[in-house]
Amino acid sequence: MTETGGEAPLVDLVIEEPRWEALGLGPLAEAAARRALEAAGLDPAAHELSLLACDDARIAELNADFRGKPKPTNVLSWPAFEGEVPAPDPEDPEPLFLGDLALAYETCAREAEAGGISLADHATHLVVHGILHLLGYDHEMEDEADAMESFETKILASLGVADPYSH
Repeated sequence: MTETGGEAPLVDLVIEEPRWEALGLGPLAEAAARRALEAAGLDPAAHELSLLACDDARIAELNADFRGKPKPTNVLSWPAFEGEVPAPDPEDPEPLFLGDLALAYETCAREAEAGGISLADHATHLVVHGILHLLGYDHEMEDEADAMESFETKILASLGVADPYSH
């Protein structure tokens, strides 16, 4: 990915499924990541993450390997930290690595079509959702889910994406 606005990219994007590139996932993911970190009170220039843009077969392998669920899913996240993300070291010029995300094209496209939303908006939502997981947010308990969904909705609204939970 090239630098945007003189800033180093926040998202190290690896595209295995070419349809993601055709969608323009790079700029979408970069904007979503920047907005999510800013909303969380973090400096995007001091952080980085990786995003694997793959297909259902690849994400099913990853899901089986890491979660014991041999089926495709829309997004997976691997946080670099357990619990709270530490503050970046001001003495270290390297950005703090937050973790890895993976998105599956076919599952995301199917969900977007079923929800009557654009694939770009759904991918933006899933990137924000995945980043919140990297930052320690979860949705296992109802109160956690409500807080996470509310925060996602706020971030997405700032990107011009409608509330994905209002359907």
